[in-house]
Amino acid sequence: MKAVIVADLGFGDSGKGTMTDYLVRSLGAGLVVRFNGGAQAGHTVVDPDGRKHTFSQFGAGSLVPGVRTHLSRFMVLHPGGLLREAEVLGGDCLSRLTVAPEALVITPFHQAANRIRETRRGANRHGSCGLGVGETVADSLAFPEDSIRFKDLSAPTALRRKLLRVQSRKWSELGPDPVLESTDVIEDWIALVGSMQVKSAEDVFRETVVFEGAQGVLLDEWRGFHPYTTWSTCTFDNALELLSGYSGEVVRLGVLRSYQTRHGAGPLPTEDGQLVLEEPDNHFGPWQGAFRNGWADAVLGRYAIACCGGVDGLAITHLDRVGPDWKLCTGYAKGEPRPGPFQDLEYQEILTRLLQNNQPRYVPFSLERYEAELGAPVWYESYGPCWLDKKARRLSAKEAAVSPSA
Repeated sequence: MKAVIVADLGFGDSGKGTMTDYLVRSLGAGLVVRFNGGAQAGHTVVDPDGRKHTFSQFGAGSLVPGVRTHLSRFMVLHPGGLLREAEVLGGDCLSRLTVAPEALVITPFHQAANRIRETRRGANRHGSCGLGVGETVADSLAFPEDSIRFKDLSAPTALRRKLLRVQSRKWSELGPDPVLESTDVIEDWIALVGSMQVKSAEDVFRETVVFEGAQGVLLDEWRGFHPYTTWSTCTFDNALELLSGYSGEVVRLGVLRSYQTRHGAGPLPTEDGQLVLEEPDNHFGPWQGAFRNGWADAVLGRYAIACCGGVDGLAITHLDRVGPDWKLCTGYAKGEPRPGPFQDLEYQEILTRLLQNNQPRYVPFSLERYEAELGAPVWYESYGPCWLDKKARRLSAKEAAVSPSA
């Protein structure tokens, strides 16, 4: 048995989905586990025959026949989005899905509250996806007795009482809103979740499995650059906790692009308005805003790796984009960020200001230089969104365990 944990070392959008698809195929894994985040994920996979899907809640190995998805207790479920994605995927995808009983569930009231708060921030928006993930997590900490978890969906009477309390509290706090005032939303939503027919399962793994992360370490709730972060642990930590007692080998794989990207607000030190690249799967979003590009940044890569406690290997994606004048940032004029005390958001705000007032230093890009600056071995090169576009760069003993085809 082998478990490969895939984590994004950037601000998201680095290619976790396409690497998950590749690893599922090369390992012959039958299960993908989502270990953080929620429906705001957008992991695009393209088959050799041209079939394409951007995965939100289903695992990115789901185009492989028979591969199952498990949404762990660290996942935040969006029922309406899940059913819509199942409709698009078709086939037996819902029968191949299980959800941990303790997984949090987003309600219409959490999503509405999330959007109201983000709209009221005006120019100080955090770059929320507007799906209610952070609002749901925050409520679970402040009002645990009203938290709605997957196991609650099978008890409509108790569920209705919780929903009424959540709706009333959000209305009292945020004021008039069509969703927060509606008398029909609760019954409609209970009917929706009652139609899901998704099985519950505990977080126990006894097979070869790929753990698919969401968002990126630079957006991590405790290690990201506050306040432009997500309410989710994006490092390997959740997956490692889920694997407690697992008897197989565990491998940590970090994913980075050959250039830096960011969707929405927040610092991006190497951003360059002249670096205009076609982006078929990332566009301007009504909540996140623009999709931004910058040069490859080894400084932020080193920071993310340090926040993760190291990686076993790296996958560098989008290498087909690299041109003759490509740049690599190897340092900043005013020093580089380093991990500080855990859960110290004041320290993370200091790092945010450091990134906003710094000047990158560049050298010509090469994969060899990028690897040396990151201080971790590059195991995989990716030149496109299909699994056929991947290749193993070189094998260590540990990587050989996750590359049987190589």
